[in-house]
Amino acid sequence: MKFAYADPPYLGNGKKRYAPFHDNSQEYDSKVAHVKLVERLVDEFQDGWALSCNPKDLQWLLPAMPDDVRVCAWTKTFHQIRVNVSVQYAWEPVIMRGGRDARHRRPMTRDWTSGCIAMQKGLPGAKPAYFFEWVIAMLGFENGDTILDIFPGTGGLGEIVESLKL
Repeated sequence: MKFAYADPPYLGNGKKRYAPFHDNSQEYDSKVAHVKLVERLVDEFQDGWALSCNPKDLQWLLPAMPDDVRVCAWTKTFHQIRVNVSVQYAWEPVIMRGGRDARHRRPMTRDWTSGCIAMQKGLPGAKPAYFFEWVIAMLGFENGDTILDIFPGTGGLGEIVESLKL
């Protein structure tokens, strides 16, 4: 099966936070680029995909999604404290579509995971290893499948997939 994972620069952060890390990151300072990314995921990855996004973007992003997506949650037990924000952002949505239908899977996979953020990775928003393990488990990834990391950042997803190869 062929899967994808996308963790684009969040709306309004492309140029400001990701310019040194991603070519054309400033494009993601517009909603249009995010909607085009969703269209690409739908068109190219019929087996399944996952997309990380900012909780405040769900309102405008979900209407651009197919009806069969699922919003999953990564809750952060340790996260950046924003001084001027009364209710802290301590979770991140992961919108998922498709995946291998593995009923009675053992161990089971939940639609949420919880843990600490990645620290000292050199890239804002870098994900920890357990996060990628959770995403590929939700998709039902198996040896022989492929998964494209559209925004590879620190290469964490590739490292996890490589470690699973027999």
